[in-house]
Formats: sequence, C-alpha cells, structure tokens
Amino acid sequence: MILQRRNRILRQNAAIRAMVAETYLLPHHFIAPLFIIEGDNKTEPIASMPGYYRHSIDKTVAEVKELYSLGIRSVLLFIKCDDALKDNTGAEALNPSGLMQRAIKAIRNACPDIIVMTDVALDPYSIYGHDGIVDGTAIVNDPTVAVLAAMSVSHAQAGAQFVAPSDMMDSRIAAIRTAFEEHNLHNTGIMSYAAKYASCFYGPFRDALDSAPGFGDKKTYQMDPCNSKEAIKETLMDIEEGADIVMVKPAMPYLDIISKINGLVEVPISAYHVSGEYAMIKAAASMGWIDENKAILESLTGIKRAGASLIATYFAKKAAQLLNENL
Repeated sequence: MILQRRNRILRQNAAIRAMVAETYLLPHHFIAPLFIIEGDNKTEPIASMPGYYRHSIDKTVAEVKELYSLGIRSVLLFIKCDDALKDNTGAEALNPSGLMQRAIKAIRNACPDIIVMTDVALDPYSIYGHDGIVDGTAIVNDPTVAVLAAMSVSHAQAGAQFVAPSDMMDSRIAAIRTAFEEHNLHNTGIMSYAAKYASCFYGPFRDALDSAPGFGDKKTYQMDPCNSKEAIKETLMDIEEGADIVMVKPAMPYLDIISKINGLVEVPISAYHVSGEYAMIKAAASMGWIDENKAILESLTGIKRAGASLIATYFAKKAAQLLNENL
C-alpha cells in the first residue's frame, strides 16, 4: 500500500508519544484534600475511602511535608468538628482557636511554601449537616452568606492563602471579597466552587466528616445535573464577583462543563475528582477489574485534557509518586 498519511508514525514509541503529547500532568497540578481531627498522634481510616485517612494536626503536618517533597504545592483543608460544638449558626467556624485555624497556622509554620486552601461552608459545623443556616426546612441564603464571609476572614487571618467556598449560596463570593478588602486581606485568593452539582458521588466524603444532611437533600442550593447553561452563568457571576479560580465539582461526570467553561473564561479552572470517583476506582481495582495506577493517571489526564488547570484529588499523593517514578 502507498499511503499519503501514516498517523501511527507519531505513536510508534514512548519517546515520540511524549514529544507530541497535547496534555501532561505534573505534581503541582494537584490539590491534595486533607481531613483533620482533634487530638495528637491520631490517624483514623475512612471505611468508604480505602487508603485515605483523617489525621490530627501533627500527623497532618507530617503528611504536608511529604506531599511537598513529591512536588505537590497546594492542600485543601477540611475539619471534622466535634458534635458538641455544632449548632445552626456556625459559631465554631469563627473561633480563632478552632481546629481549622490551628491547622492553618501549624501547616504554614512547618511548610511555609505550600499553598494552604480552606473549605468554607457550614456543613461540618451544622447540627443539620447543611451548608447553610436552617430556618424550618429552608436553608436561608443571606444570613448564611454573612457567616461565610466572617469565616473566610478568620481563615485568612490564620494564614490561609486561598479560601474555597463550597456552599453554593448566592452572592457569597462578592461578600467574601468585600470582607477581605475591609480587613486589608488584599492578597487572599478565592477558589470558588462555581459549578457544584447535587451529586451522588459525595457519599464517602460525608462519611469522612460526618456531614451528611440530617433532613432532605442539597438540591435547593447545589446544581441540577441536567443543566449546563446554569453552570456557565454561575461561573461568570463568581468571576465578576471576585473569584480568582473557579471549580467544577464533580470532575469526570462533568467533563463537558469543564470544557465549556474553559472556552469562555480567562481565570484558572480547577476540578474536584471527588470521593465517590476515588472509591469507585479503589473498589474496581480491589476486585482486579482494572489496573489502579493506570486508572488514576488516565482519569486525571482526562480531567486535565478537558481544560482543568488544577485538580483536587484524593489520588494526589499516589499520582505524584507515579509521575515521579516515570520521570
């Protein structure tokens, strides 16, 4: 045969494939989520997330140092609040000596070059497990936004470089940005969960933090999986209100959303490869149905290819190790 084009020439060996690769992963593309608990020298397994753990602050600091040594440059902090401290107003979220605030300070002191991002939402602190203040059966927007802004200021004052509002309340980005300006926190960034869908893939995360809703669901504030135009609207509004980075969550079921947003915005896009996505890969790998390492890198590459600049993933550490081995 005489062929004018032989596309396989660019696939014939690893060196050529690497030379022409359109998408690549590096450890600094990952954001490592960390679950923090009270106590000293404590590590707790999470049953629905095999291989992932909740750590006390001292253990978290050690984990952060290891992540940094692997090339990971950002962590996203979540705390498990004691039940006795939960209420309907998020009072503990504003405690300058709270678990989150102490964790921020400890990490910044031990590893000052890593970027500390913090979750901003009320569900870890709520007796109802909802992301906002509850009035009857309604999750009320405006009183919640006021608490979220104060919570963001508290995290920034403790040393967080970015806050990550995950609540999906209306206009909370504008309120947070205004609060930062009023408190001279001009250099603190906002990574907005701009398009966070009401997804079934969050179950293991809620087990990790005991933050499942006590009644109803989160569909009055998280987005309908049927909608894509709404995601664009939410994202553009968050950018207009002052978001520095915008997030799509979950990642793999919403690659089309990442791609659409990537074609429209000029700020970095992050994607959250969530707990259910992690658990599915771990479960299938444990049964021998897929190769875990290959599934990790293929999944993360797909998210990056769709247009995400950053990926929050529970596989951050493992993926960084795999990438470093292949250098």
